[in-house]
Amino acid sequence: MNSEPFDLTDNLFLDTDRARTRAEQVARTAAEATRRLSEETRGGPEETAEQYRARAERVIAQILDEAATRALSEGRAVLDPATEAAVSSGALARVCGLGPLQPLLDDSDIENININGVDVWVRRADGTREQHAALFDDPDDVVALVRRLAAESPSGERRFDPGAPILDMQLPGGERLNAVMEVSRQPAVSIRRHRHSRTSLERLRDLGTVDPALTALLRAAVRARRNMVVTGGTGAGKTTLLRALAAEIPPEERIVTIEDVFELGLDRDRAAHPDCVALQARPANVEGVGEITIADLVRTALRMSPDRVIVGETRGSETVPLLNAMSQGNDGSLTTLHAADSAGAFTKLGAYAAQSAERLPLEATASLVAAAVHLVVHVSALPTGGRKVTSVREVVGSEGQNVISNEIYRSGRDGALPAAPPSPDTLDALAEAGFDPAVLHTDPVGWAP
Repeated sequence: MNSEPFDLTDNLFLDTDRARTRAEQVARTAAEATRRLSEETRGGPEETAEQYRARAERVIAQILDEAATRALSEGRAVLDPATEAAVSSGALARVCGLGPLQPLLDDSDIENININGVDVWVRRADGTREQHAALFDDPDDVVALVRRLAAESPSGERRFDPGAPILDMQLPGGERLNAVMEVSRQPAVSIRRHRHSRTSLERLRDLGTVDPALTALLRAAVRARRNMVVTGGTGAGKTTLLRALAAEIPPEERIVTIEDVFELGLDRDRAAHPDCVALQARPANVEGVGEITIADLVRTALRMSPDRVIVGETRGSETVPLLNAMSQGNDGSLTTLHAADSAGAFTKLGAYAAQSAERLPLEATASLVAAAVHLVVHVSALPTGGRKVTSVREVVGSEGQNVISNEIYRSGRDGALPAAPPSPDTLDALAEAGFDPAVLHTDPVGWAP
């Protein structure tokens, strides 16, 4: 450890004539504390979250004491007790939070943070990407930070070491962290945040994600208990749209959400969803046992008397259980799926079903999808950084290995494009939920009911 006192006075920390903001004082103290803690940690034994926090408190107190001693010896003013306490608590929050990454998470304009070795890249809400100034001196510092976060996981301690080189977890603030080591040339970390943890169709309309006609259509589809699959690419806004759809579910309904890592957070909104149970998958332990998969949780959810089942993302063995749930009375269920367009959802579902334990042939999968899914809603990421729902596809049946569907809504640069009218069954269901099909008719584009 560097025995040289941290001279905050050289940085005008204690100069009352040219005082910096408290945020800068916190940042400087936290940066020095992180440096000292990192030097102490290298090569040291593993420690619990409580032990790390205690050590951080000691180091921060030492830094502030050194600065005060130096200021007194030079006849200059020191921080008053209230300010020093605020700086200490703020620095501790940064050091025991995301460390040097905390300022990036405090920036509401940043959506994604990616770390390759020690290189830090951020993507902002407007779609721009930029390389951030260096925050780590060594990849080992990145690994040490991730290990501490894994040990402090809100859902239970996780491992991140050569024996468990892939980590997927939720951070205390709700962000999703993925980290890899050993299987990559250098440690890599990705942090994805949802800027709109609570949203609605109205908010998405204001953001330009949906237009007024589509807002009315989707609201009626939720209330009419249509089973929907939200598709899109990585970062297209599928989870945000899923949240907005869920916001339309009546509060008296019982919801069970199932996720790999908690992201939706519907159970936290007790006013909107007072009867909501959130389930999360669990990896195997050190002995290779104890794994709980999404498929296991879907089957469990069906025994919990849900009105609706919401699966954060469908991508494997849970496909058949979820489709069965949708076709056996849990109407109004929702899920997301990675796909390039709305029609691609059926190819993905067929591939997942063929790889599942049930090994369904394509003909059986097509029949099951036709019985389970009512609508596929596709959201696209725009070059400008925004998101837009560009397609809504209605499933009307199956024929052999193919799912038969009609695209009832399409959107281009200038708004809605001509599309097929919904089937009479869908129109009747939507009308009972208060939908007026005339809102989809606009000249010169759209369809005429």
